[in-house]
Amino acid sequence: MEFKNKQIVVVGLGRTGKAVSRFLLQRQAKVIASEKKSREELIQDKEIKILLQDGLIIEAGGHRKKTFEQADMIIISPGVPPLPELENLKAKGKQVMPEIELAYQFCKGKIVGITGSNGKSTTATLTHKILKEGGLRAFLAGNIGFPLINFVDSATPEDVYVVELSSFQLTYIEKFKVDVAVLLNITPDHLDWHPSYEHYQEAKFKLVLSQDEKALTILNQDDPVVWSLQSQKKGEVLAFSLTQEVKKGMYLKDNWLHVNLEHPQKFLNRQEIPLLGSHNLENIMASALVGYYFGVDTSSIRNSILTFSGLEHRLEKVTSIKGITFFNDSKATNIDATLKSLRSFADNIILILGGRDKGGDFRQLIPEIKRRVKAVILLGEAKDKIHQGLQGIIPLYPVSTLNQAVETSYSLASPGDIILLAPGCTSFDMFQNFEERGQKFKEAVLTLKEKVETK
Repeated sequence: MEFKNKQIVVVGLGRTGKAVSRFLLQRQAKVIASEKKSREELIQDKEIKILLQDGLIIEAGGHRKKTFEQADMIIISPGVPPLPELENLKAKGKQVMPEIELAYQFCKGKIVGITGSNGKSTTATLTHKILKEGGLRAFLAGNIGFPLINFVDSATPEDVYVVELSSFQLTYIEKFKVDVAVLLNITPDHLDWHPSYEHYQEAKFKLVLSQDEKALTILNQDDPVVWSLQSQKKGEVLAFSLTQEVKKGMYLKDNWLHVNLEHPQKFLNRQEIPLLGSHNLENIMASALVGYYFGVDTSSIRNSILTFSGLEHRLEKVTSIKGITFFNDSKATNIDATLKSLRSFADNIILILGGRDKGGDFRQLIPEIKRRVKAVILLGEAKDKIHQGLQGIIPLYPVSTLNQAVETSYSLASPGDIILLAPGCTSFDMFQNFEERGQKFKEAVLTLKEKVETK
């Protein structure tokens, strides 16, 4: 693919947009970055300043239809919503592609693609750990690592790229294919971005349905939407399940994870696993199966799992104050993630819920709230909607700030209780991202601890 003197528009100038712009400028393309942010805001970024010196042209303050029409190619950053003008141009034959599609055409080595509504980051990180500690030349890319385009110039046929893929990225793929596809689960999510749940499902399905016959697919047998793809996949399929034995793959039975590739055998006792929650057992099984596919020794896979402490902001224990324990699950940005977080504890939970709504139905939380939760602290833009959905079910305490949420939850708690931040919403109403929200939560908890313990 030749880029010299081609006019290429990069939509979005975040981490991925900057990486794509750098790649294209090095190949003497004329690169225009189209961004909603103001120029003044963008040029505060040191990387963008360097790109400007290298010839990048910035079109700030919104996307212009004429710029798209005059482009030879358009590259879309993850998270850029479906723009009608891009959809129309693509229908007319204009080259419109995500960064992973561009990178794929230059990448050597094998690609492990991991997607799902929840658990992608944990599974991708653990998979990378298993492969790297198993002696492979493995790299973490996509949403959780560096953009895949960053690895193109140094790629070798021996490389393995573990790529976390969002529905945003998969929506636009055409030629992109992976050697191993992992589909963890599908529940309603990002309905503020996708026009429908069906559109969201189709994007996730693309990862599996785009594969060659020789490629491996790893599917969650307990998720009927995910498992429906096994009948459409011509190549090898491995399954994982918490509820039933599988013909080929991994499953939970009698408190043991079993692996069944040639014959069933015990793999790990559930009590040994450091991560909380049944959903993390699913993530572990998916990661282990990738390790087996690449020939990593069983003992090495086990050791990688047993030494994996999980990711920040994912069911992360913060601290205890006088017998009350705080957990940070800021990454629980949809209803299903909040449900999984709640199911990780028996009962006596005070739940901090809310943020910017993604189109979820909070009434789905009612059975688990009745079973496990003592009170709900409501926060952010969605608190009125949540209040309407949960009113009369559980004591509700609306607050204005995260600090107030921490203090109110502590005032309601007794020794032995769990205070859990599992918002079921994005953070964009009050914070830049879920990481900032989780960090502020931890800071508020530690400040409270210091205040309580110095009295």
